[in-house]
Parts: sequence; structure tokens; C-alpha cells
Amino acid sequence: MEPQNHHNPHQTIVQNPSGTAHRTPASGTPANVVQKVRSNLVFRSKWAELNGAMGDLGTFIPIVLALTLAKGLNLGATLIFTGVYNIVTGSIYGVPMPVQPMKSIAAVAISNPEFGIPEIMAAGICTAGILFVLGVTGLMQLVYKLIPLPVVRGIQLAQGLSFALSAVKYIRKVQNFSKSKSTGDRHWLGLDGLILAIVCACFIIIVNGAGDESEDGGDLGDEENTGRRKRWRKIVASLPSAFIIFLLGVILAIVRGPKVVKGLKFGPSSIEVVSISKHAWKEGFIKGTIPQLPLSVLNSVIAVCKLSSDLFPEKDVSATSVSVTVGLMNLVGCWFGGLPCCHGAGGLAGQYKFGGRSGGCVALLGAAKLVLGLVLGSSLVKVLDQFPVGVLGVLLLFAGIELAMCARDMNSKQESFVMLICTAVSLVGSSAALGFVCGMIVHLILWLRRLDGKNQSCSTLWMHRNP
Repeated sequence: MEPQNHHNPHQTIVQNPSGTAHRTPASGTPANVVQKVRSNLVFRSKWAELNGAMGDLGTFIPIVLALTLAKGLNLGATLIFTGVYNIVTGSIYGVPMPVQPMKSIAAVAISNPEFGIPEIMAAGICTAGILFVLGVTGLMQLVYKLIPLPVVRGIQLAQGLSFALSAVKYIRKVQNFSKSKSTGDRHWLGLDGLILAIVCACFIIIVNGAGDESEDGGDLGDEENTGRRKRWRKIVASLPSAFIIFLLGVILAIVRGPKVVKGLKFGPSSIEVVSISKHAWKEGFIKGTIPQLPLSVLNSVIAVCKLSSDLFPEKDVSATSVSVTVGLMNLVGCWFGGLPCCHGAGGLAGQYKFGGRSGGCVALLGAAKLVLGLVLGSSLVKVLDQFPVGVLGVLLLFAGIELAMCARDMNSKQESFVMLICTAVSLVGSSAALGFVCGMIVHLILWLRRLDGKNQSCSTLWMHRNP
């Protein structure tokens, strides 16, 4: 009689090359989860991941600084919570998934004197609650499947161009973030002058080129010279350009305001539960959640998932999971004064542009935020206030261009037509929701024109080249 083979149902027997069997944990077990997290946090290249972590700061720092100066945002709590968000999302997704401020809520808060911290947090919680429900019910995944690819590309192009235009404004004009306006032309010389920004931009172009990893300088000349050029190109390409520029910005911030070092206080800021009145809930929902929700759905979930599938096809980043993580982040952090945050296609593009290829990229950034939040707290705002804005503009410029370049796969005139309609309306109307509606209407009209009786089902035509 053959002996019975008893095994744990939670284990899988794998035959190794030597012919012996060993047991590996099945999917879903604690050991498998730990293994997946480790894999998601592994650096593909230490310097490249460190460099990629700087790619989203051109968006993060100006908004956080503006809300801290204008509204008294708890910078310490924001750094701690966004740091935790970065670490968790990096562990879950294994891609440089960004954590960005909710821009529409921030814009309303800066422009409206009566929209204070309670209203900001109420808007964040309401937006998060809706996104969480859309995620757990599967409705967000359904929306993701139904939205045509040209409309998604139009949203990405509009957001990328918006970032690039804001970046040029940061570079050319002196900014007053607390009032969200420009105060005059920037001087050519100085520690935050135009020449500094231009040099930084040229440095990034020399190091990173157009961002195409496969770009090659050709095989001109003899083999010895070609080999020498390739070695130099490899050395230059390995430089962490964004990290070097950010470090330069920190040094210049200290030089511009040497007294800021004395103003730093060690220890975390106090974190308290935000008291939200009925009036704050009402104002937050009407003035904050309603304009923010379309942007969160389109750019923070739909566009992020599509961009992630383009850049990391081997990773499973679903609209359901992204919607749920955005919801959970704010359903926890906003109660304690953490800035309402979401993911964003621009941040993902920026971090990818500068070398981010794994979850370790954003986890590293999250660890840095966490340390700064615990060690320096809100006193760090004095350093950020002296940070050269032109340098931030350079980082934001390349993040925006990288996102806008996603639209280059629109090969037909019809796809480009829908995409550009969506982009134009989004930019001119300053509303992703309005651009989305117009893009969907144009796509529907063109879809109806194609119903010409060529034995193609409606579903086939509608889903053609959908994400």
C-alpha cells in the first residue's frame, strides 16, 4: 500500500531542479504577504529610486506651504500622515504611487478666507467616503472600463500641460503662495533667479535626456571612441539629477535665510482631533467635495491606473484598490489635521521620469517625511518658505511634460480629435469634469457615425481601444 500524502492545504508543493520537493506558502498567507511587500519595496537602483522620490515635490511643497502659511495647516501632522501613506502605498502596489494634495480643495481654501481647516478636513473626508464606496462596490472599476482611452489621454494631457504651465509661471514670476498669486517678474540673477532655474533645467536634460531609457547616441566613429562616449554617457545618466537639485535648493534656502536654522524646534507638533461643525460639513461638501470629486475620479484613479498599466504592465493596479486606498487614507488622516491627499498621474509620471521604478521609491520619501514630521514638526515651514521656487518649478515642469507625453500613442486622427477636445475644454474651462463630459459627448457622436452596418456590435465599437 502506498503511503498517503498528507499536506497542509495552505501550502503548495513545488518541485525544484534537484528533484526534491519543498513547500511554499500559498497566496494570502502571512508569509506570502511579507514576501510580496519585500518584493514591492526592493530598489531596482538605489540612486535612481532616491532620485525618483524627488520627482513629485514640485507639486507637494508649494501646496503644503501655501496652506500652512495661509490657513495654519498642521505641517507636522501632514508630514507624518503623508509619510505613512507613502510607505503603505509603496508596499501595496510596488510602483512609485504618489501621494499628492487634493488640488481643488486646496485652491478653494487658499482663495476663500472663510474656508478654514475644519472645512478643508470635512471636504477631504466627504470626498474620501464617496471614493471608498465607489471602490468597495466595484463601481469605480466599471467606470474605468467604460471610459474610452482617448478621453483618458485627454485628461492626462490637460493635467500635464497644466503642470507645465504652472511650472513656467513659478520659474518666470515671483510667487506669494499664501495668497496664491504672482507678485512680479523674477530677476535673472540671485539665489532664486532665472539663471539658476535655467541651469537646473539644462542639467536635468543633460542627465536624463528625453526620458527614453533605450535612447542611444549611435555608433559614430571608431569602436574606442564609441566605447568611451558610452561610458561617459552611462556615468552622466547615473547621476541623481532631481536629488542633486533638491539638495541644492535646501542649501540655498539656508543661505537665503540663515536665521531659519535657529527657528527650528525639535520634536513633533501636537496632533489633535479636528472639531468639525455642521456648518463646516456643509461648506466643505458644497465648496470642496463637489469640485474635487470629478478630479479625484478622473486623475487620481482612472488616469493613474491607466498610466500605471502603461509604465508597469506586470503590476496589478486596479481602479478598485486605488479608490479604496485614497478613501482610507483620508478617512483616517483628515480627522487629525492631515492634508486631504490622493494619488495623481502627474506625480507618478514625475517619479518615473527621474528613475522611480518600485514601491521603495515612495517608501523612501515617506520615511523621510515621517522623520521630518517627528523630529522638526511644523517648524520646518520656515525652511520651506525660503526654498527657491524656481527650482521647484523646474521639477514640476519635467513631471508635467512626462505626463503629457503619454498622449503620444493616439495614432488615428479620430482618437487625437477626441483627446484634444477633452484637453482644450479642460484647460480653458479649468475643469477636468467639463472636459471629460465634452470628450465623452464627442466620442459618442463619432461612435454613432461608425454604426454603418458593418456587422460590428455596439459593444465592440464602444470598447475599441478603451483602457
